[in-house]
Amino acid sequence: MSQTVFVTEGIGRCQRRGGSIKVIRPGDRVLFEADEEHWHGAAPDRLMVHLALNEADADHDVVHWLTRTG
Repeated sequence: MSQTVFVTEGIGRCQRRGGSIKVIRPGDRVLFEADEEHWHGAAPDRLMVHLALNEADADHDVVHWLTRTG
């Protein structure tokens, strides 16, 4: 159904398919809707600690890993 990312330390980035890259910091919460392609991770030369909560039901996988390109 959805994934919620809570940043606890460091500086990160996230992006929805077709969207702009957003900087995320401690205290930020990012909600990604079910089946919304996205990525999140540490900013270059930084670390990011986060908690990712995944919801699922019979119609939606918990995680569908994408392949990095470029």
